[in-house]
This record gives sequence, C-alpha cells and structure tokens, in this order.
Amino acid sequence: MIQHKVISAFILALSLFALPAVHAADAFPTKPVQVIIPFAPGDTDTMLRPFIDKMGEFLGQSVIMTYKPGAGGGIGAGMVATSQPDGYTLVGTSQGSIVVVPTFNKEIKYSTESFAPIASLSEGGFILVVQANSQWKTMQELIDYSKKNPKKINYTTSGAMGVTHLIAEIFANEAGIEWTHIPEKGSGPAVTALLGGHVELSSAAIGPALAHVQSGSLRALAVFGDKRLQAFPEIPTLKELGYKIEARALYGISAPKDTPKEVVDAIYLAAKKASEKYQTQMSDSLRSIGAQIALLDPKEYAVYLADQKAMFTNAKQTLKLSE
Repeated sequence: MIQHKVISAFILALSLFALPAVHAADAFPTKPVQVIIPFAPGDTDTMLRPFIDKMGEFLGQSVIMTYKPGAGGGIGAGMVATSQPDGYTLVGTSQGSIVVVPTFNKEIKYSTESFAPIASLSEGGFILVVQANSQWKTMQELIDYSKKNPKKINYTTSGAMGVTHLIAEIFANEAGIEWTHIPEKGSGPAVTALLGGHVELSSAAIGPALAHVQSGSLRALAVFGDKRLQAFPEIPTLKELGYKIEARALYGISAPKDTPKEVVDAIYLAAKKASEKYQTQMSDSLRSIGAQIALLDPKEYAVYLADQKAMFTNAKQTLKLSE
C-alpha cells in the first residue's frame, strides 16, 4: 500500500513537472518572432519576405526580419546557433550560410547540425552564363572548347569559396575541364564583369543575371539545379546533359537545435498556411526575381541540407580549391 502511494506520488510529481513545458509549447508564440537575415538587404531577404510578411497572421504574433550581415552569413547564423531554443529567434537560411561557411571557414564555431530546420520556402537558381555574342551557343560547345583549352576561360563568381565558386569547380572536375577563377565581391559585380567583357563566363545566382538574360545581353547555357527554372524553361539542367551535380538554391528558416518539435511544427504550419492563402501573390513576387515557391517540411528540408553538406564536404576533401 505504502509502495503504491509512493509510486503514485512520483508519477504525479513528474506530470506536474512536465506541465509548464507542454503549456509553453502549446502557447507558442506569446511574443513577436525574430528572423535574423545573415546578409545585407537585397539578398536572402527578398527570397523570404513574401512568406515572413504573412506568417504572423497564422501565428498570432508579428514575425520581424532583422539584418546581421558579415562573414558570408556566419555572424547572423552564429548568433542564432547560440540563442535560446524557444522558437523566438530564427535564421533565414541558405546552403551558403549554414553549410558552406562552417565547412570552409575555420573561424566559424557552429555547424550545420547547430540548427533545427523548419522549412524551405522558396527556390532561386544557379546558372552558367556567357555574353550574348559569345562563341559558345550551347553548354556542350563550352565543354568541348574547355577540354581543348585548359584554364584559358576566365570565369567569375560572387566570391572565393562561395556557393557559385564551389559548384562551378565541382562541375568542372566532373566534366574533366579547368577554368581560371576570377572572384568578385558579390553577385552584382560578378555579372557586371561578364557584361564588361572582363571574363568569358560566370557562375551566378539567377537574380542578378535575370534581367540581362531576359533582355538578351547575356545567354544562359545551363542550370545547376535538378529541374529547369520557371524563368528559363528552355535552359537545360546539367543533370539533363549527363552530369551528376545538383545544386538547388533553396531558401528557408531554421531554429537553434533542441527547439521543441511542437514549436518547429507550429512555425512550419504558419508558413504552409500562408503559402496556401497567398499563393498567387507570393508566386508573382518571387517570379519577378526569377524564383518560385518551394515549400519543404522540417524533415524534407533537413534532408536537403544534409545532402548539400555531403556534397560540399566531399568537394573540400577531393578538390584542389584555392581562393
């Protein structure tokens, strides 16, 4: 009898101890949610704003973007990695800030596993682009020339050891070709260098190149992702051309690791409901910058980030990369 009473009291104590945590998760959120954007305005924020501006309607609290740029996204992402795992401080994520930066920058103290993926929200794209008057009209022509003329082609990217640099080198290694890298300080300057004839090729994010391809001043030869871009349905993927590389440009939100699953699910559900209610508005906004809705749930987004980490870790170990 006494033993039964002791066990019952112990179970009651455990249930009482657990109540605040359950109630806290159920009540989330009780204050505004902050999304740290680890880049300057005009980059990741444009890919996420259509969602973030509408998510508050379904969370019952404001969702606010705050900019903390620097170190290729490492400063802002690092702040979130060490924040309280309560769902009130999130980070706007890309493979650059939470995969590439911690993989290649020894000064960064966080890792991809420091975060709890919540959702992929939108997708841009990476393309290989040349001037409109270039001698190469197709990707195969560029590859054939590159094999006969190692290192003769100068190509530009947004910066050394950035995503556009790394995926170009991964592809070149797979294709058995060599190009000479000319890094720039940002996507805009990289496209400007190509327009000015200072280089023959650029590995670029679609955003800065979009208007120039649409106007006919630049020609896109291939897409790095796993499917053709809605903005350029006529441009083939490298996968279609027989290469293994698949570098999708997904943008999403993540929380610090150990954030309760109930909180992660609540934020994802708000994003999902926002994308359903405002699908046309969001699609139009993203289309103007060459992007599209790409909603992935926490598990799906985690798989994507793990795949990206495996690809870039392998590149670090197998390629002779230099800045």
